[in-house]
Amino acid sequence: MTEAKRIETGRVLVVDDEPQIHRFLKPALEAAGYVVLRAERGAEALRLAATMVPDVILLDLGLPDLDGQDVIVKLREFSDVPVIVLSARDQEAQKIAAFDAGANDYVEKPFGLGELLARIRNAFRLIATGQGVPTEAIEIDGLRIDEAARSVSLDGAEIHFTKTEFRILAALARHRGKLVTHDDILRAGWGGVHDFDRTYIRIYIRNIRQKLGTFADRHIRTRPGLGYIFE
Repeated sequence: MTEAKRIETGRVLVVDDEPQIHRFLKPALEAAGYVVLRAERGAEALRLAATMVPDVILLDLGLPDLDGQDVIVKLREFSDVPVIVLSARDQEAQKIAAFDAGANDYVEKPFGLGELLARIRNAFRLIATGQGVPTEAIEIDGLRIDEAARSVSLDGAEIHFTKTEFRILAALARHRGKLVTHDDILRAGWGGVHDFDRTYIRIYIRNIRQKLGTFADRHIRTRPGLGYIFE
């Protein structure tokens, strides 16, 4: 497989409330080899980012329900996916705010298709080289969580976790010693789905406990009605 072929495959989530943007970008992106996901609101974008796990997100800042910068902030609570902002906001302060929120690139509207495709390819290169992904593993009492490699081991033995289980465990470990609320877990595991049945949180925590065995008995504490603490 050639390098170009490796780069031009993957999921691109287009977040914009303008139908003409979707009509313009969908065939162009599909012709370049990408699978295209669509969202017109910020909340919908966060749900798709959590459930469909896109490789790159194209994000307009002027959404009808959430400001695009707020979407980036919420997204960064559970995902490192590269975000390319597409916006008519050309003021320097707006660009700085978007980058500070966690955007990876910024393209002003109107934009040329060739330039946008080049920036998407660059975003995929960042994924391939591991840039933007946490590089320092979390190590606690024999447990090692490597977020870059998406792997977990305990006393040297690797343990398989689903993507959602991994995100929840990593969130608990990153905030060890502090209360991680149910809402925090929703954001980490599913992107903050407000109508999500919280019964599933207990199910996922139970699965994590079972896989970690006595380690979980020592370190993961339940705070009834509030959340969990990784001690």
